[in-house]
Amino acid sequence: MQRRHFLTSTAAIAALGLPKLTLAAGSADFPFEMKTKEILGQSMAYVDEGAGDPVVFFHGNPTSSYLWRNIIPAVTGTHRAIAADMIGMGQSAKPADLAYTYDDHAAHLHGLLDALDLQNATLVLHDWGGALGFDWAMQNPDRVKAIAFMETIAPPAMPFASYEAMGEFGELFKAWRTPGVGEKMILEDNMFINEILGKIAVATPLDAPTLAHYNSYYANAAQRAPLLEWPRQVPIGGEPARTTALTNEIAGYLTTSDIPKLLFHVTPGAIMPPDAVKWLQANVPNLSTIHLGPGAHFIQEDYPVEIGQGLADWLKEI
Repeated sequence: MQRRHFLTSTAAIAALGLPKLTLAAGSADFPFEMKTKEILGQSMAYVDEGAGDPVVFFHGNPTSSYLWRNIIPAVTGTHRAIAADMIGMGQSAKPADLAYTYDDHAAHLHGLLDALDLQNATLVLHDWGGALGFDWAMQNPDRVKAIAFMETIAPPAMPFASYEAMGEFGELFKAWRTPGVGEKMILEDNMFINEILGKIAVATPLDAPTLAHYNSYYANAAQRAPLLEWPRQVPIGGEPARTTALTNEIAGYLTTSDIPKLLFHVTPGAIMPPDAVKWLQANVPNLSTIHLGPGAHFIQEDYPVEIGQGLADWLKEI
């Protein structure tokens, strides 16, 4: 499959003036009591609300189950909602001796899902949660009923052929992957939460309580280790080989699987801009799409009501 440059640059997003938009705001409160389960000797924290067929929410970098706080209530009247925190993130354990590679995250998160013995599940995927969710779906086809996804690891953008193929984002990723430089930007300066999540990749900058909650899970630079490793797991120029192979497998799965799928998208988006959406509409079977409006990457912060309602309506249809 030919790869085209679909990634929207931070400069392009900023040029649209998205922070000037006024959108319906969700609450900064996290009203759920977390449960825990020991997986591979580590405590994994997760939301488990409601009853019925499970709807499983997967977060990415640098977020946690907190990302889904205003969307989960839209499905708990009819379904069981599960949203786990990845190992080293949110309220899950933060072992200092873990490398936080993709396989480390998969072993712990997939282990939790297996321990919960989920059946007839609908997966809701974002960012790196998409790679983890699609991977689990490919391994457990008889346990997955449908998949909703947004701004996640999927074709046609990935894997990237080179830094140059990423446009202006290439220089940023090169810096994050440079020893010493990435540590300064993400571990010490907390760029991923305060700048990318807090300002650049949302249509409306996060308010102080919301940003404080995201930051509350990372008391120091050492605890931000997963936030740095995730950009280093992005498949660029064939490296890492593991995630390069996985993203190619995801492309094959998405373009051949007949299970119901739902794509939420925004304009311009970050890793799923309009041209990528058109490609997905043309190549992914049994796909429904919902356009939310102007936005970038962390669209759950800008459109929680619309995503929740769209998800609830789609669940009724399938």
